[in-house]
Amino acid sequence: MTDLDAARDRVAAALEEIPAGDGPLLIGLDVDGTLVDHDGDMTDAMREALRRAADEHEVVIATGRSVGATVPIVKAAGVQHGFAVCSNGAVTLGIENGEHRVIATRSFQPGQALATLREVAPDAHYAVEMADGTFHATPGFQDASFGVRAIENDIEELMQLEAVRVVVHVPDLSPQEFSRVVAESGVQGVEYAIGWTAWLDMAAPGISKASALEEIRAELGIDRARTVTVGDGFNDTEMLQWAGVGVAMGQAPQGVKDSADVVTASVYDDGTVMVLDALRA
Repeated sequence: MTDLDAARDRVAAALEEIPAGDGPLLIGLDVDGTLVDHDGDMTDAMREALRRAADEHEVVIATGRSVGATVPIVKAAGVQHGFAVCSNGAVTLGIENGEHRVIATRSFQPGQALATLREVAPDAHYAVEMADGTFHATPGFQDASFGVRAIENDIEELMQLEAVRVVVHVPDLSPQEFSRVVAESGVQGVEYAIGWTAWLDMAAPGISKASALEEIRAELGIDRARTVTVGDGFNDTEMLQWAGVGVAMGQAPQGVKDSADVVTASVYDDGTVMVLDALRA
């Protein structure tokens, strides 16, 4: 048996534990490292599997990306009706006939957290995402994940803004080194997750992809046992633990795998396609 065969069997066995029901499942899907690789490429097989799943189930794109960078993925997934979760749970979109609108935002005051981090990471880049989708960032900090061009401000100005998400990036540190810096800083009053690089996302207390998905689940009236989530990053751990079946990608860090019920193949082997194919009616 090949590694892919073993992964397929693991996934199928885990998903068979989902209770039977007449309605659709709620499927929450991370984007980067889950639907697209870390170069931003989506395979044809992934695109086709997404569209089939969206026809049969409630597919919710759940990402750290901003609205502007999420909408193209929603369209690629063929989601015509339903919801999407952006900015690690801080923004929820309603989707109707392929068009989106912001239906909920969860904002916070980042000033104290930024001041604390500035003391321990003075060379970091900082960006604040606003409820209207605009970004304000320290000079020279632009990133495709913002979905828009950031407006440049100094950090003192950023500290006065009301945010739905704050991004902190230190190019010269590894994720492990950055984790230690953040832990030692004693940042309080926010939720935060560190990504593949020395990149930190901050949100309001209690806000995560899981918290937003729970609100959507309750509105749709889907039993929590009939929910599936797939992700590969530390900002996915809450939703992997929340779901009836949480699936970690094969290339995910061990800490993410430990939070999941089962591990699929990597994004480079279309591990999410494996999950969606196993859920076909």
